[in-house]
Amino acid sequence: MKSSPSSDGSPNSAAPGPPSPLPLVAEARVRYAETDQMGVAHHRHHFVWFEVGRTEFARRFGFPYLEIENRGLRLVVVEAVCRYRRPLRYDDIVLIHVGLNDVSARKVVFEYRLIRQADGELVATGQTVHIVTDPQGRTSSLPEDILRLIQDAATRA
Repeated sequence: MKSSPSSDGSPNSAAPGPPSPLPLVAEARVRYAETDQMGVAHHRHHFVWFEVGRTEFARRFGFPYLEIENRGLRLVVVEAVCRYRRPLRYDDIVLIHVGLNDVSARKVVFEYRLIRQADGELVATGQTVHIVTDPQGRTSSLPEDILRLIQDAATRA
């Protein structure tokens, strides 16, 4: 994965800003099927890119989702927010930056910054709130070892 410039996303700024405070964890290229009639990436795909970044972030920092699921737990999205700042178009490469905003035994909050690689423009910011459940959907808690891994990732990211 390549590193690249990023932006603080000032809505009126055309020049790249300072680097993102969140680590770069993945990148994606906007496919034609992800664009609308105007050639702009449809807003629903931003949430897919958030998921790509969140999954890679978890893997990179030692708590892959599969391991959490193999232990009988789920991180269920209960809130998802995206603020769209600039359009992405066909063939743009989007850099996906992810961090942790809040971590407890029962809740994990991820934050996101999507940055256009070509010019470093911040194109979207977002947040997802996850609660911990068992496979039947009952609220549960993270085991201490996984909670420590996630808390450690929050301080290292």
